[in-house]
Amino acid sequence: MNILDPIQVFRTEAAELFEQIESGLLDLLHDLSNQGQIDAVFRGLHTLKGSGAMFGFEALAAFTHHCETAFDRVRKGEVPASSELIAAVLEAQDHMRRLVDNPATAFPETGDRLLAKLQAAVGTNESATAKHAQPVATVKADEPSTVTWQIDFSLPTNSMANGTNPLGLLDELAELGDCTIAVNATAIPALDLIEPTNLHLSWSVTLTTDQPRSAIDDVFIFVMDDMEIDVKKISSDPVATAEIVQPLAPVEAAKANPAAAQANSDGKQNRNAENVRVPAERLDELMDRVGELVIAQSRLSQLANTSVDIQLRSVSEDVERLSGELRDTMMVLRMVPISQLFSRFRRLVHDLARETGKQIELLTEGESTEVDKVVIERLADPLVHLVRNSCDHGLETPEDRIAAGKNPAGQVTLVARQTGGDVTITIRDDGRGIDRERVRAKAESSGLVAPGATLSDQELLQMIFEPGFSTAAQVTNLSGRGVGMDVVKKTIEGLRGTINVSSSPGAGSEITLAIPLTLAIIDGLLVRVGTGCYVIPLSAVEECLELTPENDVKSRGRSFISLRESLVPFIRLRELFHTGTTPDQFQKVVVISTGSERVGLVVDQIIGDHQTVIKAMSKLHHDVATFSGATILGDGSVALILDVGHLVAAGQQQEAQMRIAG
Repeated sequence: MNILDPIQVFRTEAAELFEQIESGLLDLLHDLSNQGQIDAVFRGLHTLKGSGAMFGFEALAAFTHHCETAFDRVRKGEVPASSELIAAVLEAQDHMRRLVDNPATAFPETGDRLLAKLQAAVGTNESATAKHAQPVATVKADEPSTVTWQIDFSLPTNSMANGTNPLGLLDELAELGDCTIAVNATAIPALDLIEPTNLHLSWSVTLTTDQPRSAIDDVFIFVMDDMEIDVKKISSDPVATAEIVQPLAPVEAAKANPAAAQANSDGKQNRNAENVRVPAERLDELMDRVGELVIAQSRLSQLANTSVDIQLRSVSEDVERLSGELRDTMMVLRMVPISQLFSRFRRLVHDLARETGKQIELLTEGESTEVDKVVIERLADPLVHLVRNSCDHGLETPEDRIAAGKNPAGQVTLVARQTGGDVTITIRDDGRGIDRERVRAKAESSGLVAPGATLSDQELLQMIFEPGFSTAAQVTNLSGRGVGMDVVKKTIEGLRGTINVSSSPGAGSEITLAIPLTLAIIDGLLVRVGTGCYVIPLSAVEECLELTPENDVKSRGRSFISLRESLVPFIRLRELFHTGTTPDQFQKVVVISTGSERVGLVVDQIIGDHQTVIKAMSKLHHDVATFSGATILGDGSVALILDVGHLVAAGQQQEAQMRIAG
């Protein structure tokens, strides 16, 4: 059994806290008076400070304390929230990350500089607050010194199992003043239905105190998000009360109606369903085991098909069904919403806007689209380059946008959609668009194309992904070196994806990435070409046709097939792979597509569908563009997986060359 490292557990939880704090800060930018967001950021900073001190991260706790103090002043209304304060805390958060991940790289001088910036952001607001402080103080002077509050609250059913002690909360309330505490036990189920670890009580507290409302909120600060609470001011006169009274309802009341009590308990339990944190490496290991099981099941099915034993065939069918269900379940476990990726760019756009002096709005669509976690991880860097490129090159300055009759604030939009077995991610901006003349001039001066060469619009736009290619007039710390977009292309091709670029002068640009949903197990179409077997991803297959000997002879020299009044180019895989075999009498054409582009693949035989466990190609075969991976068949032989994007591009290029030739 593996024992988790407590420090690593803290770092994992700290990473989640950083995400929550950053998200809260960026949300607060849209509404600086949102008290809920202010409280959420304060709770995150307070938790981070306390946890850091508990695990020995003293420097983190000391530094975070200053940020917490600043937001505590905002929370209490002493200073207003401002964009300068949020920017200072965001920058300070980067220093906190270094203090967590590698304290040796977090220099004290950096911390002092950030704290000075934080203090300046808070200090500049104090004078503004002082102007409005006197009227508020005058109003409060007429109020009575004590107030009576009615506090009704209930905690989640699994609170005690998660370490929350309700008695501690009640003790903290009692320390604020005189209070009456009444317990509501109507939700307790019958004895034979009760779960000892579940909490079924709720409380009603009448509190008379001279403390402000914020003191009551502080008692529940760490459970506020999950609990149900109602706080009302019922009186401004001091009321003498006892400490604790008898429960509002005895346990016997629950026994009279156990079904209702159990329904109430189940409802709360469902609302507070627990999540289990599992290391990603364990999921990867489990996925490997499922892949091996699928291969073993394929071998079993092949043996059963050649056997006359009815029981063996029955067992084979059961194993095939169960392995398929296990595969589908495993694939769901690996899928995560793409919102986890999109949320990272809110901070990036915020920082780019401040650095470039531009007004930039980030819009997202389709955040609930789910993608394999491995795909999410590998997409992060390419999307960073694309978003930075849109903000720096694509969007104009506010002055230029106003002169062009546009809104001074530019928009960058991220859109995710699932189409079959692929997910398409679109990065769109409403900027100046791509200057095709500058792109062509740069391509010719770099020797990428010959002067005057004929290029399609898509071929010209694809030049921006060439290594070292940049049309920037000057090099900045954001861009201009031409070392970003080629990384995008290599990564997307490594994911077996494609890139499409479109642009309209003055209206903006749009880059669309089409990527498989998963890189682990796919449904494939197993075909034979010569004596070898190959797999075509089933999500790319449109239809299958028969290529008769007559049509085969007619198509020699032009390689087109007529499909519902449109010509589709096709590639003879037997010739592409140099099999040296004679074609079967009745060949088949498998029509595949990526987006709107189609091409046919001529094969000798279509064997059938196949659950394909994707294995990476070796380093020796890394540059073979025709194949994207390999898989093991039931008889132990290896079948190569065809790279659909590459083959479609080759077919379209073949079509373009034939049209030029006339």
